[in-house]
Amino acid sequence: MTLNADTSADDLNRALGLVRRVELDPAGRAVLEYEAGLHMCHSGGVVQGGFISGWLDAAMAHAVMASGGFEMTPMSLELKISFFAPARPGRVIAEGWVEKSGRSTCFTEGRLLDPQGVVLAKASSTIRLIPRAKVEAAARAAV
Repeated sequence: MTLNADTSADDLNRALGLVRRVELDPAGRAVLEYEAGLHMCHSGGVVQGGFISGWLDAAMAHAVMASGGFEMTPMSLELKISFFAPARPGRVIAEGWVEKSGRSTCFTEGRLLDPQGVVLAKASSTIRLIPRAKVEAAARAAV
């Protein structure tokens, strides 16, 4: 098995339903648009919380990468999600921003919105910055 980081990221984005990256701001902000499908739902057409967590985690990681370049890989150390309203099939917007950043650790926040701007969930994360080459070498060695 050969590890290809770009192909893996493409597969992940497809699985999460990424439609487009709306904004990647070097000031440390990212906005991503996702399409929630019925295959992501449990009872009553409610999107399973793992997808919501993945969307918010990705938005916060993109905010970190937008602010510091793509030579560092953001690795989540802690992720907290608060759910306010059910996400349903259709478009959702995940926003992430860097609250504070150091040399090796970032603190981020994010929120998930429906197309009308209703906040469905909020998140915070502590992220460790690791050189991309080191992460990719470790992944290749593990395969």
